[in-house]
Amino acid sequence: MKSKYHNAYFMIGAGITAVLALLALIGCFYTPYDPDAMNLAAKNTGISWQHWMGCDNFGRDIFSRVMEGIRNTFFISTATVGIGTFFGLLIGALTGYFGGLLDEVLMRVNDALFSFPSILLALVMVSLLGMGTVNVTLALGIAFIPSFARIVRSEYMKQKGLDYVTSARLMGASHFRVIFIHILPNIFPILLSSIIIGFNNAVLAEAGLSYLGIGIQPPDASLGRMLSEAQSFLFTIPWYAVFPGLMIVLMVLGFSMMSEGLNT
Repeated sequence: MKSKYHNAYFMIGAGITAVLALLALIGCFYTPYDPDAMNLAAKNTGISWQHWMGCDNFGRDIFSRVMEGIRNTFFISTATVGIGTFFGLLIGALTGYFGGLLDEVLMRVNDALFSFPSILLALVMVSLLGMGTVNVTLALGIAFIPSFARIVRSEYMKQKGLDYVTSARLMGASHFRVIFIHILPNIFPILLSSIIIGFNNAVLAEAGLSYLGIGIQPPDASLGRMLSEAQSFLFTIPWYAVFPGLMIVLMVLGFSMMSEGLNT
């Protein structure tokens, strides 16, 4: 039974994530300034009522760029986890339920991919697909499939021998119905926890790729790329690095606390 502290962990994490998601949603329709607009008169301007997070070395409003960066990170993370969950669920469910040759073939391929760290596999995929938002999303999505497939396969192997599955088959339920109607709801708590952890990893992976310059490309804003650009100005305009870095920390903290609240 979960204690009130674990529920509080989840609620605080969900609150942090909801605030950032709302900021990203607002950023889809409105930002105080054009995130890409340069204003040399405001170059290196500090925090003020006009510029809540100051301006960068090109005079661009950092708050507007942070809003766009959060939006891009949420978009890529959602698409990445969606790709990983969909194909990982499909592969894991089929291999875990049916076993046999299908399991041997698909899981050997999955194990080969899983042996590479996700970020390294994503780097390989980006090198093959090319840079850019769409290609980075596809690369990270493909890199996340093996981990979801292993988790789902393990849960389906546990569930397929239980009495409710046997009863459903004796009553004439098809394999498709057993897999997706009977078993899937029973593994949903584990799957939900994996999805939240996936969001956490996707945020870090996207930020890391953009920091290295092979993720989101200019002029689009990215929190990771903003950190990279701010390295040369840490002592002159430190707020350039502080706010993008803080947003990444808050995103990871929010998802981590939600996961902790679910798993404990």
